[in-house]
Amino acid sequence: MALMTEGRRKTHVGDGVLIVKKEIGWTSHDVVAKVRGLLGGAKVGHAGTLDPAATGVLPLLIGKATRVAEYLVGWDKEYRAVLRLGETTDTQDATGTVLQRVETTGVSLEILDGVVARFRGPQKQVPPMYSAVKVAGRPLYKSARAGETVDRAERDIVIHELEVTAIDGRDIGLRVVCSKGTYIRTLCADMGQALGVGGHLLSLERTRVGSLAVEQGLTVEQLAAHVTVGSIGAVLLTLDQVLAQLPLVTVTAEQAVRVLHGTPVGAPRDLPPTESPIRVKDERGRLLAIGAYDGQGRGAIRIDKVLVDGESLN
Repeated sequence: MALMTEGRRKTHVGDGVLIVKKEIGWTSHDVVAKVRGLLGGAKVGHAGTLDPAATGVLPLLIGKATRVAEYLVGWDKEYRAVLRLGETTDTQDATGTVLQRVETTGVSLEILDGVVARFRGPQKQVPPMYSAVKVAGRPLYKSARAGETVDRAERDIVIHELEVTAIDGRDIGLRVVCSKGTYIRTLCADMGQALGVGGHLLSLERTRVGSLAVEQGLTVEQLAAHVTVGSIGAVLLTLDQVLAQLPLVTVTAEQAVRVLHGTPVGAPRDLPPTESPIRVKDERGRLLAIGAYDGQGRGAIRIDKVLVDGESLN
């Protein structure tokens, strides 16, 4: 796909997150490259890859927001998917070659409901061969393209919610809420196998990443229009907005200086021990850093990510 290069002039944009509604055919890298060009070479990353055939929420991290990618990547995700029964493909989705076709008339609603129930909760999942997971330093998809099959270790995932939303012949609509690292095409292939007829992922839309919903998202073309009229800042979520679900600690001016040097600061007495990352803000409400409770009973907050420079306090 050829990417346009307009917008190379420097476009002022702050640090934050843009919610892109990725369209079919774009790779996640395509989207990053396009938006980086629109913003005149600004630092841009993404949180959570979507395959070219998938659509939906792709959070783009702008500027210093790239420092907090690990927190967004770890969020639960929600999808709308269609499982096509009776067809097994080599890629586990509709882009692959059909390996086997099986009649599906023996799959009753009762049998389907029973299999769906089995796939809720903690699961073991083997990453698909057509994936970017590395084994011995080599991405699996390179081995797959060479006609090789590589032994892959099972991974722990959690399917928090799984429900059938529609049935159209052999096509089963699904709503899935799952942990990070879950492959929906593998889930579909595994469900098809459990039903005894095989199956693959026909279509996929990611509707939510953490608190970021597809209804908030904009296409690349819509983002380009905002850049043209100078209103891109209006659709940029601040780091504080994106991380609002994290516990908050406010520090004094003296402590703020220490925070910017990465020095631990004392935790408020009313802050319970937590494994969650912690937002650290100054008395003026500015997000300074992301920290973590030290967990050693000393009541200190370790500073993990400093998000502003020293001049920002002046």
